[in-house]
Amino acid sequence: MKCPYCGAEDTKVTDSRPSENTIRRRRQCIVCDKRFTTYERVEEIPLMVIKRDDVREEFDRAKLERGILRACHKRPVSVDQVSHLVDDIENELLAEGEKEIPSSVIGEMVMAKLAQIDDVAYVRFASVYRDFKDVRTFLEEIQKIALSK
Repeated sequence: MKCPYCGAEDTKVTDSRPSENTIRRRRQCIVCDKRFTTYERVEEIPLMVIKRDDVREEFDRAKLERGILRACHKRPVSVDQVSHLVDDIENELLAEGEKEIPSSVIGEMVMAKLAQIDDVAYVRFASVYRDFKDVRTFLEEIQKIALSK
């Protein structure tokens, strides 16, 4: 950090305090011994979701959670389990470091995680996500689940 008084680039941090969205640091110049304060904030780049029709919208955690809760309606899946599932998905997406994620990637992640939690919730979510048109498609998906167990 460059000293605002003498321009020296050698400073040390004497105190650091996190505040709401920033970190306040007290610094001291090694050359002129003057003290000054800097504020740092994390630059958050919003995660964008690329929909099937190439429309881009900001990732909405609440929307994802609503969709999963709808699939888990009247199933033995707790709200905490759904919250952890959404946390896992969000963390994985952020860890990828991509700014834009296709909705298909998110949908596949949800289905993989739901299949581990509850088969019925998985089929419900898959039926909407994959746009099942007839009973045969449901049966094929159920047979896949039965074969994997």
